[in-house]
Amino acid sequence: MSSILCAVNTCKLFYVLYDRSVSFINNLRGGEKDNCIHTSKYNILTFLPINLFEQFQRVANAYFLFLLILQLIPEISSLTWFTTMVPLVLVITMTAVKDATDDYFRHKSDNQVNNRLSEVLIDSKLQNEKWMNVKVGDIVKLENNQFVAADLLLLSSSEPHGLCYIETAELDGETNLKVRHALSVTSELGADISRLAKFDGTVVCEAPNNKLDKFTGVLSWKDSKHSLNNEKIILRGCILRNTSWCFGMVIFAGPDTKLMQNSGKTKFKRTSIDRLMNTLVLWIFGFLVCMGIILAIGNSIWENQVGDQFRTFLFWNEGEKNSVFSGFLTFWSYIIILNTVVPISLYVSMEVIRLGHSYFINWDRKMYYPEKATPAEARTTTLNEELGQIEYIFSDKTGTLTENIMTFKKCSINGKIYGEADDDMGQKTDMTKKNKPVDFAVNPQADRTCEFSDHRLMESIKLGDSKVYEFLRVLALCHTVMSEENSAGQLIYQVQSPDEGALVTAARNLGFIFKSRTSETITIEELGTLVTYQLLAFLDFNNIRKRMSVIVRNPEGQIKLYSKGADTILFEKLHPSNEDLLTLTTDHLSEFAGEGLRTLAIAYRDLDDKYFKEWHKMLEDANALIDERDERVAGLYEEIERDLMLLGATAVEDKLQEGVIETVTNLSLANIKIWVLTGDKQETAINIGYACNMLTDDMNDVFIISGNTAVEVREELRKAKENLFEQNRSFSNGHVVFEKQQLELDSVVEETITGDYALIINGHSLTVYDQWFITLFNIVYTSLPVLAMGIFDQDVDDQNSMDYPQLYEPGQLNLLFNKRKFFICMAHGIYTSLALFFIPYGAFYNVAGDDGQHVADYQSFAVTMATSLVIVVSVQIALDTSYWTVINHVFIWGSVATYFSILFTMHSNGIFGIFPNQFPFVGNARHSLAQKCIWLVILLTTVASVMPVVAFRFLKVDLCPALSDQIRRRQKAQKKAKPSRSRRPQTRRSSSRRSGYAFAHQEGYGELITSGKNMRAKNPPPTPGLEKTLYNSTSWIENLCKKTTDTVSSFSLDKTVKL
Repeated sequence: MSSILCAVNTCKLFYVLYDRSVSFINNLRGGEKDNCIHTSKYNILTFLPINLFEQFQRVANAYFLFLLILQLIPEISSLTWFTTMVPLVLVITMTAVKDATDDYFRHKSDNQVNNRLSEVLIDSKLQNEKWMNVKVGDIVKLENNQFVAADLLLLSSSEPHGLCYIETAELDGETNLKVRHALSVTSELGADISRLAKFDGTVVCEAPNNKLDKFTGVLSWKDSKHSLNNEKIILRGCILRNTSWCFGMVIFAGPDTKLMQNSGKTKFKRTSIDRLMNTLVLWIFGFLVCMGIILAIGNSIWENQVGDQFRTFLFWNEGEKNSVFSGFLTFWSYIIILNTVVPISLYVSMEVIRLGHSYFINWDRKMYYPEKATPAEARTTTLNEELGQIEYIFSDKTGTLTENIMTFKKCSINGKIYGEADDDMGQKTDMTKKNKPVDFAVNPQADRTCEFSDHRLMESIKLGDSKVYEFLRVLALCHTVMSEENSAGQLIYQVQSPDEGALVTAARNLGFIFKSRTSETITIEELGTLVTYQLLAFLDFNNIRKRMSVIVRNPEGQIKLYSKGADTILFEKLHPSNEDLLTLTTDHLSEFAGEGLRTLAIAYRDLDDKYFKEWHKMLEDANALIDERDERVAGLYEEIERDLMLLGATAVEDKLQEGVIETVTNLSLANIKIWVLTGDKQETAINIGYACNMLTDDMNDVFIISGNTAVEVREELRKAKENLFEQNRSFSNGHVVFEKQQLELDSVVEETITGDYALIINGHSLTVYDQWFITLFNIVYTSLPVLAMGIFDQDVDDQNSMDYPQLYEPGQLNLLFNKRKFFICMAHGIYTSLALFFIPYGAFYNVAGDDGQHVADYQSFAVTMATSLVIVVSVQIALDTSYWTVINHVFIWGSVATYFSILFTMHSNGIFGIFPNQFPFVGNARHSLAQKCIWLVILLTTVASVMPVVAFRFLKVDLCPALSDQIRRRQKAQKKAKPSRSRRPQTRRSSSRRSGYAFAHQEGYGELITSGKNMRAKNPPPTPGLEKTLYNSTSWIENLCKKTTDTVSSFSLDKTVKL
């Protein structure tokens, strides 16, 4: 791969593969590597060739193109070319218009993104520049809450040591803030424009790729080299948060950015119905070929045995005297005559209906979100029917199922639950439903947005419960939160995870306020008294440890280890003396888990000064190692985090999005399998599963698949599958697909019915229908009723669709449109074809009209059959329509009226005078349809064609009704009375499942804290001797005691569990 050198403001950038040398140099300011993106498929020049290529991948389109070519050959063409050309052009045009509309919106979206403005350092000053004009090597300034325009190397920021906070929701769906920090040599540049303009570093980095979590490169600047990793890079699509400003140099732009590298090329997508239709069209074409071969063989036999007798009287070309060659030409002639058995108009109907459904989705008021003025949006018009065939849903958890907003709900301290109380009957009740929230107004630094309803906890604080104090002290000290004060003097927390924010805020409201930190100290305010702790060690969180610990020295000189983490891990580290409290706390955790709360266990340990010094020396030695460093450090962490004393547990609610429980319940009843994708721990996923009703206590077994190799996972899946075979399978839903699939089924019926009929005259063919009828049948006479039914029809109304999710099952199982249904349609079409042909044929055999004249001429026979066909098709589609609108009536009966209008026009004197060769049968329609016997034949043909369908449906609905049939019958019975919607009772789930670790946190923050890189430079409070400093003469806890005396007097104080 070629390497690229870019020179912008004397900045240099190389893309290299490390086994190749630099071979290409390009000045990118004004060059070709801009930041413009393209997600569209076409442009003005490529639209026609690419779209035609895609459309002719459809078998039917390719077939009709081939047929059109055959019709241009006079020797075999029995129909004029326009009978195929007009439908084909209509199909291609309508599909092209729809595809162009879809791509127009992609272009519109691209233009909105490409025309966003960003501040770029050009000619030693900041200028607003469109995103599309940002070049690789440009230095860009970002401000708080601004989207990142390209992949940037972070140079400096407003935060200490060049730190910045970003939100990566556009990349991975996570709203948790992540930290990026600049190199120390570039963070010194700050916001000095003159120094930034003189930046002349050279970056050698990896080639563009789609790995979001990895970056490798080297910055050469000021005669030194600095390694670059992912922590120094801000990716396109991120949002700058909690950072006033930052500067970065563009590393990758436009399609080279990691976001766009993950997007991939827009592909032409086909639905399962499209693929099935292609298969069916191939079968139909095979059937057509077989019929052509049989008829061609019959023609050759006839020419050989009988045709010779007529050659003296009829004109024959010299080449046609060969019976084999005559059969060959006849084969192609029959292929042309019988071409309409291939349902090209079905593709037109499908495209138009998809477009109509897309607009219905966009216009649906019930899918409009008023809080953000956001309507539903169908980004494509080619996949609508797939919405009714969904079997699996893969959903992200954070920000999708949950709001990612944590609220401190309950806690267990020293064996006592806070957050619930006993009612008059001795039953435990939720405190939030019984009492008013605790008034935190006496605490001037409390967060007013948080609520806690158990006044007993405030009473315990007032009484000076040492265990409660120690519990809250852990919450205020053991975390990675950063604090700062805004312009109004209010304390603001910058949290890496919402879990930590909820716990630290809870401690803050209860009187243990985290104030500030340095790399060596943590300062908190304990009930009005400012206390500074010396930070001796930070034992950071990771996915294996599932816990976090801090080691601090308090003002009295005692060394304490405070720890919080997963109960499954932390309980194994407890001292044996905690057995009774452990049992009680485990029961409390099970109760919390039954309510879907996220939990953490809280513990501490007193450390001997000598022991800690020896341990700390070993930790420093381990950190200095090159090989096996992580293993040695982890071992030392394990050694000191033992013999812990249990304090209790916290319970935090991760609030679900509105309507999640009802939605998941309905999806489950619809037999849709839901997979939630989450980076959380296993226990968290289980808790969320119970909270949103994905997992319920009604389930016999919940299988946890865990394995380190593919073989282990397969084995566990096999065992789970064996157990699942014994369980009942729930029913499912499918209303969305009813109309669409039923439409396609009915369209196939119409197409099957319209197969042409041919009379064999002297070995040559002649169509029963005239050419104009063949051309207009699918385009004019029957297209609009099919579209009206497909777009507007409903098998049941929307409310019943929600109340009966089991309606979704037919769509999943493809019960409405499949190969079996297709062959039933074929049989129905053959029967109808026979009825349409032989009933008029038998009725006209040796029959005279009302005027005594013979009516069995060719054109009268054709008019009778054509009229019967149009009426039969219209009656059939009327029977298939469940939901009548004005449009349905106009389209169905209007199509019949249009047929008669065109029929009389084509057989009129006026049109004959203009086109005598095309419309020679003057007055035939008026003469034929004036005969009573003709209308009796049409009536008999219609009844004979439709009656079997009516009888079959009546028996099916009466003897074996489907769920939709039963609901329709109920709808009709309750049409005048508005049905009341039943609400499913919601029961509180009690579970014996032990709660697990639920802590969205990232590794690495402990190192940032202890290094001091994320600390702001400010005057720390004096801490000589780490003594306590009185915050004020009268603490707020004293005011609280006075204010809450009357409030808490009604509560009986439970005795503390003694160990």
